[in-house]
Amino acid sequence: MTPQIVGQGGSEAGSGHAQGTRSATHAADPAAASTSELVKRMSTQVSELVRGELALARAELTEKGKRAGAGAGLAGAGGVVALYGVGALIAAAIAALDIVLALWLAALVIGVVLLIVAGVLALVGRKELRQAAPPVPKDVVDNVQQDVQAVRQAVQR
Repeated sequence: MTPQIVGQGGSEAGSGHAQGTRSATHAADPAAASTSELVKRMSTQVSELVRGELALARAELTEKGKRAGAGAGLAGAGGVVALYGVGALIAAAIAALDIVLALWLAALVIGVVLLIVAGVLALVGRKELRQAAPPVPKDVVDNVQQDVQAVRQAVQR
């Protein structure tokens, strides 16, 4: 018999089994547990809690990222098609003004109007971007705040 086999299943396992019984007794009654055991339990529970919250945050952000990616792709495709439509309308507007004005003057008027519209849209867009909230996993933040409150209340008792 090698030392590994004795260590794995010999007398050490019996002493570990006795400790496991004692730990089960202490798990039912935290008041009877030693300080070191309580600290050990706390660190284990905090580690599990943090891992769980990180997994939840990862899942939430992954889902939001997938939706944002699909939405951005569709919006981009719509933008390209709209660009061709706008180009056709601009050509039609220039052709219509060519009836009244010279061709170069009609193109100039339409160009200035388009630049004014672009400037207004850019200013409104900048205002909206400044007001946008940063992308945070709201559910996880709420859960962590609840966890912190629960720990504070438990410590105060």
